[in-house]
Amino acid sequence: MDIQLLRENFTVCQINDINLVDLDNDFVFLAKTDEEISLVCPSDLAPAQSLAAEEGWRGLKISGPMDFSMIGVISRLTSVLAAEDIPIFVISTFDTDYIFVKDEDLSKALYVLEDEYRIEITETY
Repeated sequence: MDIQLLRENFTVCQINDINLVDLDNDFVFLAKTDEEISLVCPSDLAPAQSLAAEEGWRGLKISGPMDFSMIGVISRLTSVLAAEDIPIFVISTFDTDYIFVKDEDLSKALYVLEDEYRIEITETY
Protein backbone atom coordinates (compact mmCIF):
# COMPACT_ATOMS: atom_id res chain seq x y z
CA MET A 1 0.00 0.00 0.00
CA ASP A 2 1.31 3.43 -0.93
CA ILE A 3 0.11 6.41 1.11
CA GLN A 4 1.30 9.92 0.38
CA LEU A 5 0.81 13.09 2.40
CA LEU A 6 -0.47 16.01 0.36
CA ARG A 7 1.42 19.23 1.17
CA GLU A 8 -1.52 21.62 1.10
CA ASN A 9 -3.97 22.49 3.85
CA PHE A 10 -7.50 21.76 2.68
CA THR A 11 -10.96 23.17 3.30
CA VAL A 12 -14.24 21.29 2.98
CA CYS A 13 -16.94 23.66 1.76
CA GLN A 14 -20.61 23.68 1.03
CA ILE A 15 -21.37 26.01 -1.88
CA ASN A 16 -24.46 26.98 -3.84
CA ASP A 17 -22.88 27.77 -7.22
CA ILE A 18 -20.53 25.50 -9.17
CA ASN A 19 -19.29 28.56 -11.04
CA LEU A 20 -17.40 29.54 -7.85
CA VAL A 21 -15.01 26.63 -8.51
CA ASP A 22 -11.99 26.92 -10.79
CA LEU A 23 -11.76 23.41 -12.23
CA ASP A 24 -8.32 24.18 -13.69
CA ASN A 25 -6.71 23.86 -10.26
CA ASP A 26 -4.63 20.74 -9.58
CA PHE A 27 -6.80 19.44 -6.74
CA VAL A 28 -10.51 20.15 -6.71
CA PHE A 29 -13.06 17.59 -5.59
CA LEU A 30 -16.63 18.57 -6.35
CA ALA A 31 -19.72 16.57 -5.44
CA LYS A 32 -23.29 17.53 -6.32
CA THR A 33 -26.47 15.88 -5.16
CA ASP A 34 -30.10 16.97 -5.19
CA GLU A 35 -29.53 18.54 -1.75
CA GLU A 36 -26.08 20.13 -1.83
CA ILE A 37 -22.83 20.93 -3.58
CA SER A 38 -19.66 20.06 -1.69
CA LEU A 39 -16.13 21.13 -2.51
CA VAL A 40 -12.76 20.01 -1.17
CA CYS A 41 -9.86 22.20 -2.24
CA PRO A 42 -6.66 23.78 -0.98
CA SER A 43 -7.60 26.34 1.65
CA ASP A 44 -6.22 29.26 -0.31
CA LEU A 45 -8.64 28.42 -3.14
CA ALA A 46 -11.80 28.05 -1.03
CA PRO A 47 -14.54 30.41 -2.24
CA ALA A 48 -15.25 33.29 0.11
CA GLN A 49 -18.96 32.84 -0.70
CA SER A 50 -19.16 29.34 0.81
CA LEU A 51 -22.35 28.55 2.69
CA ALA A 52 -20.27 26.63 5.23
CA ALA A 53 -16.60 25.76 5.45
CA GLU A 54 -14.44 23.56 7.64
CA GLU A 55 -10.76 24.47 7.42
CA GLY A 56 -7.68 22.74 8.73
CA TRP A 57 -7.70 19.39 6.92
CA ARG A 58 -4.63 17.50 5.67
CA GLY A 59 -4.90 14.91 2.93
CA LEU A 60 -3.52 11.40 2.67
CA LYS A 61 -3.56 9.94 -0.85
CA ILE A 62 -4.01 6.19 -1.06
CA SER A 63 -2.52 5.64 -4.47
CA GLY A 64 -4.26 3.58 -7.08
CA PRO A 65 -5.45 2.38 -9.35
CA MET A 66 -7.34 -0.02 -7.14
CA ASP A 67 -9.43 -2.77 -8.58
CA PHE A 68 -13.12 -2.34 -7.80
CA SER A 69 -13.16 -5.90 -6.50
CA MET A 70 -10.82 -4.96 -3.62
CA ILE A 71 -12.77 -5.10 -0.39
CA GLY A 72 -12.27 -3.11 2.79
CA VAL A 73 -9.24 -0.97 1.94
CA ILE A 74 -10.75 2.24 3.31
CA SER A 75 -12.47 0.36 6.11
CA ARG A 76 -9.17 -1.03 7.38
CA LEU A 77 -7.43 2.35 7.21
CA THR A 78 -10.26 4.26 8.84
CA SER A 79 -10.74 1.62 11.56
CA VAL A 80 -7.13 2.10 12.65
CA LEU A 81 -7.68 5.86 12.84
CA ALA A 82 -11.04 5.50 14.59
CA ALA A 83 -9.46 3.30 17.25
CA GLU A 84 -7.23 6.27 18.07
CA ASP A 85 -10.17 8.75 18.11
CA ILE A 86 -8.95 10.53 14.96
CA PRO A 87 -11.83 12.12 13.00
CA ILE A 88 -11.68 11.69 9.22
CA PHE A 89 -13.25 12.85 5.99
CA VAL A 90 -13.00 10.47 2.99
CA ILE A 91 -13.37 11.05 -0.73
CA SER A 92 -12.81 8.70 -3.64
CA THR A 93 -12.15 9.09 -7.33
CA PHE A 94 -12.10 6.36 -9.96
CA ASP A 95 -8.47 5.38 -9.24
CA THR A 96 -7.64 6.90 -5.87
CA ASP A 97 -8.95 7.27 -2.34
CA TYR A 98 -8.18 10.18 -0.03
CA ILE A 99 -8.43 10.33 3.72
CA PHE A 100 -8.42 13.76 5.32
CA VAL A 101 -7.54 14.31 8.97
CA LYS A 102 -7.53 17.52 10.96
CA ASP A 103 -4.13 19.24 11.03
CA GLU A 104 -3.88 18.82 14.80
CA ASP A 105 -4.30 15.03 14.38
CA LEU A 106 -1.87 14.66 11.49
CA SER A 107 1.22 13.57 13.44
CA LYS A 108 -0.74 10.96 15.37
CA ALA A 109 -2.45 9.70 12.19
CA LEU A 110 0.86 9.34 10.37
CA TYR A 111 2.40 7.49 13.29
CA VAL A 112 -0.58 5.13 13.65
CA LEU A 113 -0.75 4.29 9.93
CA GLU A 114 3.00 3.85 9.53
CA ASP A 115 3.14 1.64 12.62
CA GLU A 116 0.11 -0.48 11.66
CA TYR A 117 1.10 -1.03 8.02
CA ARG A 118 4.90 -0.90 8.40
CA ILE A 119 5.15 1.74 5.68
CA GLU A 120 6.71 5.15 5.31
CA ILE A 121 4.30 7.87 4.26
CA THR A 122 5.96 10.26 1.83
CA GLU A 123 5.03 13.82 0.92
CA THR A 124 3.72 14.59 -2.54
CA TYR A 125 2.69 17.56 -4.75
